[in-house]
Amino acid sequence: MTSRRLIFILGVASLVCIVVACAFGSTPMDFTRVVSALFGLSSAGDHVVIWEIRLPRALAAYVVGAALGASGAALQGLLRNPLAEPGVLGVTATASLSATFALYYGLAASSAYLLPVYAIAGALAATALLAAAATRIKSVVTLILLGVGLSSFSAAAMSLLLNLAPNPFSLTDMINWLLGSVANRSFEDLRISMPFIVAGIAILFFSRRGLSALTLGEEAASGLGLNLSRQRIVVVVGAGVATGASVALAGAIGFVGIVAPHLIRPIVAYDPARSLLPSAMLAGVILVIADIGVRLLPTATELKLGVVAAIIGAPAFIWIAVSRRVTYD
Repeated sequence: MTSRRLIFILGVASLVCIVVACAFGSTPMDFTRVVSALFGLSSAGDHVVIWEIRLPRALAAYVVGAALGASGAALQGLLRNPLAEPGVLGVTATASLSATFALYYGLAASSAYLLPVYAIAGALAATALLAAAATRIKSVVTLILLGVGLSSFSAAAMSLLLNLAPNPFSLTDMINWLLGSVANRSFEDLRISMPFIVAGIAILFFSRRGLSALTLGEEAASGLGLNLSRQRIVVVVGAGVATGASVALAGAIGFVGIVAPHLIRPIVAYDPARSLLPSAMLAGVILVIADIGVRLLPTATELKLGVVAAIIGAPAFIWIAVSRRVTYD
């Protein structure tokens, strides 16, 4: 399948999923009402439901998935490790810790932009550490264990902040945010986070040719004229900015960044450069579908998107690890 055809199919799937997501909620709507509301031809009530509640939620799920999918594909290309992904490598957890710090001390209340800035700073720190370690660590397992260590430390620090929460209301807000959700997101939330997400993905696309060269190995890539240090910095910054902004928008959501690139790679002949955009689009579709499932599940309280993503993604991660026959050295 050609890249253009794949992107076209995923583009159509993206539009269909977003429109379908607008049909589901506490009160289901038929597609005629949804389409009418999207084009401003419906009643005032339908217009408010679609444009103020459901469409921002669907778009938030899609852009968060796109950020994580593109970051996962880029990190896998940089580290030449099919198991690399912001959540698995501790980037998401570190971004969550940094953002939780801003929430705990009330720093996010002073400016709407401080939360994404703190989340991005945490993600950049973790990604930089991983990129530096990847130059010395040859074992896949050791690199993953480093990510597990980052996640464990971040989880412990977040638990400490939760334990010291000044009141039950603050504790509830922090827990709900850490579980990952796009419920009640608005266009204002998208306006704040989108510039960072777009910038991060754009930086990753700027690095795509270097990712293709790295498939030949670092020595061969360097022989072709690739500046390895610059390549690592560009990917680290791009993945950190995109992941941090996605955490600021939806909280901690893991595993979608490994599943989408894994499904895309065989279709694009395992070329990291060609997998970036399709991985981003497929991850967006997956997260929108998962959010639809969250709303359809017959539970007393709505499950969090991050919880559902982990329940689905963790078994997929195990399957990928086993099917890849990772060498334990």
